[in-house]
Amino acid sequence: MTVIAPTQVPPGDARPGDARVRQEARPATRRRRGAQAPLQAALAVAAGFTLLPFVWVVSGSLRSLADIRAAPGAWLPGEVTADNFVRLFQAQGFGTFLMNSIVVAALVVAGNVVAASAAGYALAKFDFAGKRLAFGAVMAALMVPYTATFVPQFVVTMNLGLVDTLAGIAAPSLALPISIFIVRQYASAVPDELLEAARIDGAGEFRIFARIFLPLAGPALATVTIMSFLTSWNNFIWPLVVAQSTSTYTLPVGLAATSQAAPNVTDYGLMLAGAIVVMLPVLVLFLLLQRHFVQGIAATGLR
Repeated sequence: MTVIAPTQVPPGDARPGDARVRQEARPATRRRRGAQAPLQAALAVAAGFTLLPFVWVVSGSLRSLADIRAAPGAWLPGEVTADNFVRLFQAQGFGTFLMNSIVVAALVVAGNVVAASAAGYALAKFDFAGKRLAFGAVMAALMVPYTATFVPQFVVTMNLGLVDTLAGIAAPSLALPISIFIVRQYASAVPDELLEAARIDGAGEFRIFARIFLPLAGPALATVTIMSFLTSWNNFIWPLVVAQSTSTYTLPVGLAATSQAAPNVTDYGLMLAGAIVVMLPVLVLFLLLQRHFVQGIAATGLR
């Protein structure tokens, strides 16, 4: 019997049909790119409109108060000056305001990472009495407006003796419902077989949680970190009510208090410079965790 060896194509040599396949694929690729062009143009226009307020804030922070008053809607400063930033960092109490915001944000982020990871994992992977009720409470808390709980939160904070303290400012945000929901949705996608294999090998529940689940939950925890930091860092109304003295003011409250050039006169240059300083940490944190943040949002939405 004659054995016919299969035809071998030397490495680097293309089959005769490969060129034809590539030629047929090129028009489809061009059509796909052509169909995406209007969408990309629309996204570029939308991004441009989104950036306009930020451009105006940067421009205003480089203008003097007289320049802002002379032409409030100008996009470019008549004379570029860094005096607003110099006065901002020299303002009395600025260092205290900044440190207070950092401490409160650190407490909020740590509380959300710990509470959300534990609660989300339990709601997704454990069966216990009242599980549905607990998850329903989390969903209900997501739908309740913040203003509806503002007064009860202040009463509880006052009864605990936490008014005019950094702990009182951070306490209501230590376990945000959205953080628990994000981790719970992400944990639901972790295969149960992986956890069962660890239990068969003799691993305890805490070890499974710390050694297996937490390393897998990086994208979800990055999302929780960014969202909880943003909630704490930009919060204005709650610190304004709870903080009774300048020693406990956070950065947004402190900037609002120090940007008064005179009674009923706002120093907009100083305020806009402060807005730049407030935005920078959020921007840096997002750039550092952007990849994990996108993965966490995508995974939570799809699963």
